[in-house]
Amino acid sequence: MTKPAIKKPSLSHTSPRRSIKQPATFEYFAPSAVTVAGTFNQWDPEAHPLRPDTGGLWRVTLQLKSGTYQYKFVIDGQHWEEDPVNLNRVLNEHGTFNSIRNIDPFTAVSPQK
Repeated sequence: MTKPAIKKPSLSHTSPRRSIKQPATFEYFAPSAVTVAGTFNQWDPEAHPLRPDTGGLWRVTLQLKSGTYQYKFVIDGQHWEEDPVNLNRVLNEHGTFNSIRNIDPFTAVSPQK
């Protein structure tokens, strides 16, 4: 007697590595307007403005696919600054640093409140 064929589930439907977007919160203390620019928005300094709270903390939460992103904060549309609380960074072609944000497909990232 032969064994019936067992159909294995397709990994494409069950794999946790699918491009599921996860929240990534960016925060910066500044007295004036802040945006965030990076590889997730083709370095567009106007694409993602942060919103201020009453204490001077600017914040935005973006939905990003898993991967590694470089970014900087843009203050008043002129001054490009690395993230002062993120020590993960890489030297860029301008001789300054870009901050690095890793979005892990296996870890849910919750925005801090």
